[in-house]
Amino acid sequence: MRGAGVRAKYEGVRYDMKSIVPVVQSKGAAAAGRRRILRGRRAFVSVLACCLPLSALALASAQRRRPATTTAATQAPAVATPAARQEFEQVAAQAAAAREGDRVEEAIGLYRRGVALRPDWTEGWWYLATLYYDADNYSEAARAFAVAARQQPKGGAPLAMLGLCEFQLGKYDDALNHIRQGRAIGIGDNVELTRVMRYHEGLLSMLRGEFEHAQQTLGTLSFEGLKTEDLIIALGLAALRRGMLPKEVTNTYPDRDLIRRVGLAEHFAAQKDIADAEREYELVARDYAKTPDVQYAYGRFLLANRDDDGALAAFQREIENYPKHALARIQIAYIKLKNREPEAGLPFAEEAAKLYPRLPLSHFVLGRMLLETGQNARAVEELETAQRMAPDYPQIYFQLSRAYAKANRKTDAERARETFLQLNKKAEQADAQGEPRADGMPAGDDAAPGEAAPQKPE
Repeated sequence: MRGAGVRAKYEGVRYDMKSIVPVVQSKGAAAAGRRRILRGRRAFVSVLACCLPLSALALASAQRRRPATTTAATQAPAVATPAARQEFEQVAAQAAAAREGDRVEEAIGLYRRGVALRPDWTEGWWYLATLYYDADNYSEAARAFAVAARQQPKGGAPLAMLGLCEFQLGKYDDALNHIRQGRAIGIGDNVELTRVMRYHEGLLSMLRGEFEHAQQTLGTLSFEGLKTEDLIIALGLAALRRGMLPKEVTNTYPDRDLIRRVGLAEHFAAQKDIADAEREYELVARDYAKTPDVQYAYGRFLLANRDDDGALAAFQREIENYPKHALARIQIAYIKLKNREPEAGLPFAEEAAKLYPRLPLSHFVLGRMLLETGQNARAVEELETAQRMAPDYPQIYFQLSRAYAKANRKTDAERARETFLQLNKKAEQADAQGEPRADGMPAGDDAAPGEAAPQKPE
């Protein structure tokens, strides 16, 4: 049983399978009665239009005010005749009235008619898409969001919403790509959509096997104070490296208690409540001592909180439970490297590379160990193997430059150094946007403790 203090902190957490965002309440007399709860689980749709420069909070508060400026990309060409222009304006007004009056089917029909009359009416495509989304018609919503995204290339919200539709349709690779593209472009200051986008990016990262990135992304939501059952479950899945969705962890799922408790520990850790996180992890590691990846998750938590000795013990227990656990060996090797004990870490790195030869991190860490123990020729071989497997990872070139310099291969060292500088700049930009690195690859200084960037060979 968990402590009463931990349990009390968890009370009040909501369970919502489709959305992690609390229902948005209307504010101000002008918006009173306008912002409706969109069938509970899709409340965030009502605030999405604030992300589009062309809509000015229309979907959130149903205000009829037009934006002060409209970009050329969103301006429709003049309709051929006054009669056609009048017809379009009448249809647009009727569509807005139907949408604001919650007459969804009527509004959909009118917006369809409007975009047929004026195909580059971006605002119409946006509202049509949100209406389809509200009606659970994700296929049609995706088509409409795709058109809006093409017509509004500088707005990230349509791409993000396209990704959310694709998530519902099970098109997970497309969903992740579009959500990341939308985030990179930017969606303005829409906090609710940003959170929904990050949550789904975390889930999709898990399905792709990017567990560390998923854990980091989901942890930002906990840090911001979100507390939902789905978020807790998702954090547990990421920490335990299970590529599945929270909706699959039903009340009867065999490992639900384990996943939930690990997720709760990670939730506390993300909120910087380290004492409760450690208390929860200690109990989980005791109650599920032999369950795969429990000791590994505990070790990663301890390592993140600078308890190297505790982390080493946890990783050793994982190996005792599952002798073929390559990642635990990599972590031990990395700790030894960080503490300048490469000779002690080398056997673990050797074993990890044999157990997990397709993981670039295993060859990278082994190459580091060999380089630090004076086995330069083998170090070059392992680092070059890692480079072929992960050609965009800057720290590999950092170490290759050192290894080439030691081998007096000045041209290769200079080439590796220049590649490192170029890729590192891109990596820093990607980090600023929340883009993932190769799963498990340490970032920046973590990969090269105590070292400066490689110098130009003389």
